[in-house]
Amino acid sequence: MKHIPRKRFGQHFLTDQGIIEDIVQAIAPRPGQSMVEIGPGLAALTQPLAERLGHLTVIELDRDLAQQLRAHPLLTVVESDVLRVDFAALAATMPGKKIRVVGNLPYNISTPILFHLLDAVEVIEDQHFMLQKEVIDRMVARPATSDYGRLSVMLQWRYAMENVLFVPPQSFDPPPRVDSAVVRMVPHAEPAQLDALLLSEVVRVAFSQRRKLLRHSLGQWLAQKQYDQPFDVQRRAEEVPVAEYVALAQALGAAAAS
Repeated sequence: MKHIPRKRFGQHFLTDQGIIEDIVQAIAPRPGQSMVEIGPGLAALTQPLAERLGHLTVIELDRDLAQQLRAHPLLTVVESDVLRVDFAALAATMPGKKIRVVGNLPYNISTPILFHLLDAVEVIEDQHFMLQKEVIDRMVARPATSDYGRLSVMLQWRYAMENVLFVPPQSFDPPPRVDSAVVRMVPHAEPAQLDALLLSEVVRVAFSQRRKLLRHSLGQWLAQKQYDQPFDVQRRAEEVPVAEYVALAQALGAAAAS
């Protein structure tokens, strides 16, 4: 029975076999690895991954699709909203110390999913996601560019990231109105130790008025915190490298603890 894509789930099913092969090659699954796929849909990517792995765990919200997927002998199906899935607990049920995560993420909730996975990064070996190209451009953006922002800082603090593949709209059914791409995300082996919520607050305040100098936003916020260490607020938020935001969050955390 043909499945009609559901708009409320943001469903766009990958159909281009050439693109599917390119994605599988980029992921490079090996037999016995523990892998979780988010949003398997009609199993276009699921099937070749499962064949190479020997077993694959999938997370699917659509009840009808989940029922179809359960008939697949190589799949374990978790029927759930991905934002409700405890990935650390899921990893604990699978062989090996860490899991690999892949998926064609729904564009309407891709950023919340990325931040949700940050909470489980300790048990993740790597991530390969198809996303709106515009989002990936922001994820991998360098300082002093228009794409550089909160998403860039929060993810680059924790991951090394690479845009590995362009995916045109005609690769999907129905075609989305935007270009897509595939990103590779590898957690840093030794990330800077800090309070992630504090870093998030620093970056949120900094980019709240991105067209103005930081003295109008972050500078005032730091003054309220009675932070008196040197930090150049005569710049715009997009001019500050990730390492400087990280160092500031660490210094603020240390000051609060003293």
